[in-house]
Amino acid sequence: MKEKIIVVGSGFSSLAAATTLANEGKDVTVLEKNSQIGGRARQFKSSGFTFDMGPSWYWMPDVFEAYFKRSDKKVSDYYELVRLNPSYQIIFQDKEMVDIPAAYQELKALFEKYEKGSAVKLDKFLAEAKYKYEVGMNDLVHKPSQSILEFAQWKVISGVFRLQLFNSMSNHIRKHFTNKKLIELLEFPVLFLGAKPQETPALYSLMNYADIMLGTWYPIGGMYKIVEGMTILAKEKGVKFILDCEVKELKAENGKVVKAVTTKGDFEGTHFVSGADYNHTDKQLLSKEFHNYSEEYWNKRKMAPSSLLFYLGVNKRVKNLRHHNLFFDESFNQHAAEIYDDPKWPSNPLFYICVPSLTDKTVAPEGSENVFVLIPVAPDLEDNDAIRERYYNKVMDRLESVTEQKIREHIIYKRSYAHKDFISDYHSFKGNAYGLANTLRQTAILKPSLRNKKLRNLFYTGQLTTPGPGVPPSLISGQVVAKELLKTLS
Repeated sequence: MKEKIIVVGSGFSSLAAATTLANEGKDVTVLEKNSQIGGRARQFKSSGFTFDMGPSWYWMPDVFEAYFKRSDKKVSDYYELVRLNPSYQIIFQDKEMVDIPAAYQELKALFEKYEKGSAVKLDKFLAEAKYKYEVGMNDLVHKPSQSILEFAQWKVISGVFRLQLFNSMSNHIRKHFTNKKLIELLEFPVLFLGAKPQETPALYSLMNYADIMLGTWYPIGGMYKIVEGMTILAKEKGVKFILDCEVKELKAENGKVVKAVTTKGDFEGTHFVSGADYNHTDKQLLSKEFHNYSEEYWNKRKMAPSSLLFYLGVNKRVKNLRHHNLFFDESFNQHAAEIYDDPKWPSNPLFYICVPSLTDKTVAPEGSENVFVLIPVAPDLEDNDAIRERYYNKVMDRLESVTEQKIREHIIYKRSYAHKDFISDYHSFKGNAYGLANTLRQTAILKPSLRNKKLRNLFYTGQLTTPGPGVPPSLISGQVVAKELLKTLS
């Protein structure tokens, strides 16, 4: 029987897995619960505004180029990229608003302004980060993490000290810099990894290299242009998509999944890849005897945050904001503690604001602004309209005060999104937005396995398995799982 592969979900990892398998001539069908392809990276339009629903940062452009190159294509075949300058803006606790320049020499001058001698230290810090990036992104993250022996080659063993797996980001940064603002600037990328800097391995200073040296980019038309490009490529390779098709059960017999039972009928296959929420696949789609992990196991996992999101349409142009804005105007440590140590709705949250219409006139009507607000919050919290409105007002009070302008009265479109929506739309475990935190105890072989231990033809991909959260890691996850599946066919 010719291999017929069923992929559950259509997020970045599922799209990458489907296309990688189709590249090898496999018959691939993607089953998507929602009415639009893209998972957390979907898009919606209203009142003349075009909103990306999830990811808004485009980092590690080399990962995207490598992905399309494997199909003899280029990123530019599907969407236009522009590099942002400034890369982003940070608002510090003293309300100082600082642009982070794209040009490295300008950034070094900024460092020197805050801490004498720090420009030279930045050179050394980034030289170490470059080594980690080259080993981490070109080697470690492409391993399926099925055995410790995968990491036994000399390059990795000899480089363990330089990779700094057993040192924390917090300690590593403070060995180089003492200025509080520079430390916050360098710790910020850790927010994408879903853990406190004190618990994140210093290996992940590779994110600083990605930020500073590889740059912050934006695809004209929005982040959904990536999804559209990946979908076009998948269809060119013969991948079939069935939307509004929720998988209700993965039916197994004789140690194998034989079909996906869905709201649009049954789909038989020889192999199955789930890019749906790992916990949901494990606990809800499979019979108990085929669960990969226990309830206790899942409840002990340290989750990355969830998010409270607001999509706002503003009928005027805004001032004192950039494409990306990080409001670090309250205590980072307090907010982090209220996410990870004592989970609760935060007292004075940090937040992030994206205004893509400052770069891209296609995402808002003329003379208007597209504003995306993200507040990181703990997963598994009570979520209701009253709580959302309270935090909306907290954010708007600070936004208007810091940027010295009225915005609330000019909002003509508003939509919120939080825990309940993540669960409803994606079956997200505890309503998380980013998957598992990238702590040392949840790295590589310590993440949930990309293979089911009891069903030999079921594989998992996405942010709850290797290599972890984020758009580039999701692209890599899909490719890694596809290669592991192909190995079983050879």
